[in-house]
Amino acid sequence: MIQTLHGISVARQKAIFGEMDEFAKQIEKTLRVTIVTREEEIRIVGEDGPCEKAKRVLETLLALSARGSEITLQNVNYTLSLVKENDEASVLSVDSDLICHTITGKPIKPKTVGQKRYVDNIRDNMIVFGIGPAGTGKTYLAMAMAVTAFKNDEVNRIILTRPAIEAGEKLGFLPGDLQQKVDPYLRPLYDALYQIMGAESFTKNMEKGLIEVAPLAYMRGRTLDNAFIILDEAQNTTPAQMKMFLTRIGFGSKVVVTGDRTQKDLPTDQVSGLDVAMKVLDGIEDIAFSVLTGADVVRHPLVQRIVTAYEKYEEKTASRVRSFERRKPQFRRGLRTERNGGNGTESAKE
Repeated sequence: MIQTLHGISVARQKAIFGEMDEFAKQIEKTLRVTIVTREEEIRIVGEDGPCEKAKRVLETLLALSARGSEITLQNVNYTLSLVKENDEASVLSVDSDLICHTITGKPIKPKTVGQKRYVDNIRDNMIVFGIGPAGTGKTYLAMAMAVTAFKNDEVNRIILTRPAIEAGEKLGFLPGDLQQKVDPYLRPLYDALYQIMGAESFTKNMEKGLIEVAPLAYMRGRTLDNAFIILDEAQNTTPAQMKMFLTRIGFGSKVVVTGDRTQKDLPTDQVSGLDVAMKVLDGIEDIAFSVLTGADVVRHPLVQRIVTAYEKYEEKTASRVRSFERRKPQFRRGLRTERNGGNGTESAKE
């Protein structure tokens, strides 16, 4: 079968095919079709189903490009995944949601359906939990929403915080004053703000106290009114710290709590405050939970494959544990039978 797209200029073809036809090759590889171009015509050769899907992928990418959106490999892969579910229209819906621009003029938008729901939840609720693996844009999108609210005078200040806990390492003594000691833990938040606001604007607002980046311990005893507050790496809070943080919220404030439940750096016997909050606060009005998955990873495609591989491994491990727990009573009865010489009677004392 051959599917044909007519009237596609060379410039538009280049936009959707990428450098050295990288995106076209990805479509060909995924759907097992062949894409051939001749002047302003694109032909797709292959079996009926894959050809029709490839045409829908190209039409969606052309529509994105016509809006002025830069086509990336993430766009291509995500469109391919949605076309398989007959939901490629969601790509255009997601792309229409512009949050703000970076200091260099690059638009910041949600890139997946899950991210779009997350952003909508932030708009519509006072407290939002953004939960998901690395690379799903939890913190970056929350930061963009905070900067937008600040610039629109919806809040008077931005407060960014995270628990100062080492990622599985013991760093020992850190030199400098208190701020210099905690800065390494807060560096990811600084980096995101620099990219969105620019270093000069960030520094100026920070000196005025309108932007505050501080460890979670600094939040105790405060009431935070008219502020956009982001708690990052919430999986590393204790239940007491999470309760302390959530009860700091004052009037006119909005809170986003982000975390990855698979990357805890707490001691093995310590329960995560994020896990407890998900159970305790579920169903409370004006509190929303957005759970992002490997499908929402927007970093390098390899990161998405890594996240998916770990999700499968963890699910398999959890399944084995559940299976063992179900068989444990039978295992214990078998041991008791063996201790009594296999006569089928159980001793009164284990």
